[in-house]
Amino acid sequence: MKTRINCFIPFLDEAQVKETIQNLQQSELNLNIYLVSTQKKSDNKALGYPIIYVPALTSTSAIQSIAEQANSDYTLLYTKYTTLELGYFALERMLKIADDSCAGMVYADHYQILGDQRKNAPVIDYQKGSLRDDFNFGSVLLFNTEALKDSVNRMKASYNAAGLYDLRLKLSQKYKLEHINEYLYSEIEKDTRKSGEKIFDYVDPKNRGVQIEMEKACTEHLKEIGGYLAPQFEKIEFEADHFEYEASVIIPVRNRIKTVKDAIESVLKQKTTFKFNLIIIDNHSTDGTTEAIDSFKGDDRLIHLIPKRKDLGIGGCWNAGVHHDKCGKFAVQLDSDDVYKDENTLQTMINAFYEQNCAMVVGTYMMTDFNMNMIAPGVIDHKEWTPENGRNNALRINGLGAPRAFYTPVLREIKVPNTSYGEDYALGLNFSRQYQIGRVYDIVYLCRRWEDNSDASLDIVKMNAHNTYKDRIRTWELEARINLNKKK
Repeated sequence: MKTRINCFIPFLDEAQVKETIQNLQQSELNLNIYLVSTQKKSDNKALGYPIIYVPALTSTSAIQSIAEQANSDYTLLYTKYTTLELGYFALERMLKIADDSCAGMVYADHYQILGDQRKNAPVIDYQKGSLRDDFNFGSVLLFNTEALKDSVNRMKASYNAAGLYDLRLKLSQKYKLEHINEYLYSEIEKDTRKSGEKIFDYVDPKNRGVQIEMEKACTEHLKEIGGYLAPQFEKIEFEADHFEYEASVIIPVRNRIKTVKDAIESVLKQKTTFKFNLIIIDNHSTDGTTEAIDSFKGDDRLIHLIPKRKDLGIGGCWNAGVHHDKCGKFAVQLDSDDVYKDENTLQTMINAFYEQNCAMVVGTYMMTDFNMNMIAPGVIDHKEWTPENGRNNALRINGLGAPRAFYTPVLREIKVPNTSYGEDYALGLNFSRQYQIGRVYDIVYLCRRWEDNSDASLDIVKMNAHNTYKDRIRTWELEARINLNKKK
């Protein structure tokens, strides 16, 4: 019988891989198994299976070595060191879908084992805009070997960390990445952090070298598919429009009685050389938030709006504030959970527009607990941003930072998506298509993390919904940039 699948398994020692190999061998398929190790030993075999030595499992060298050894119809890569438990006829099912769909790679929903619990771990469909390097395919990847070899041959750079990411991008340029909506295996999960803690991994300074590689691979991909934008930006003449106020702070809020007063006070104490106001869009609060806002009505800088509409998300509330006739030339974000760091935040953010000639400015924030004591991961400065390549790299990462501020005429033209998640990211991508985004690397904002935050701890279904939407945002933006380049 012809070997249909070559299986490549991460290897530390025989005890670590023994059970995974036994599970693979239960398949009725004819398999060849290879062990992949980053620890060079004198032996070239373990448990009777050949060992391939590589510098890192995610390196270009590792991917090339796997492609060289692959001599079957399909190539299976398992990406974890923990034991893999295959479902009943799981490999046969993956193989059938791969045959039927003619995909370059298939991946599947699965279960995660956390202690004694087995939990559903569904994944999401791959899109053109699924460019983030942490896209979750699960740990079992089944490649069409011809597609794998073709994609490896088109890899130009040598990476230590971004090799597998580079392979996926090259693969997606010519082949489908097919999601099987069936639970086909179980993997042991060791990362038990909440979703709100994991989302900041890419801004951890210790991961900076990895992120540089990922950015390089993504930028090369964008150039190859026509989605790369050169560092050429439209200039802005800020004097072209007349506004009564130089700046407006925009706070959408619903049921934040515990925090809204702190947010308001942090705005009203701002010291500026210009005239500003505060527009609060109170989205029909029922917990006393409305009354808390009204307690500041003696300050004529505060405008309290209660929309007539009942269908507004955070983005819709932003639109209501930005299109108010008292909105200033610049609209500056403040979430109702958070506060400005000190009385100089607003002045610092507005200065950046003129100093950097940009249509949007993003600041630096510090994560805190409810009492505004710093918590991990601490300061989020997004220093991965560069003026030359920031708008391209923005398609790879999941956020741009806070606080965000916008040149109001452009924001009124673009408008904010009427959602309560990802609307700010969509704006950042859209603004950066034409305009430079300015950066403030001083801490100007305190982001309070507490139990009622929208993304502090999400279940897998909601997290997948958020990731799917952000991938859609990236897909739309990528398509727009490709079309823009075609017209040049």
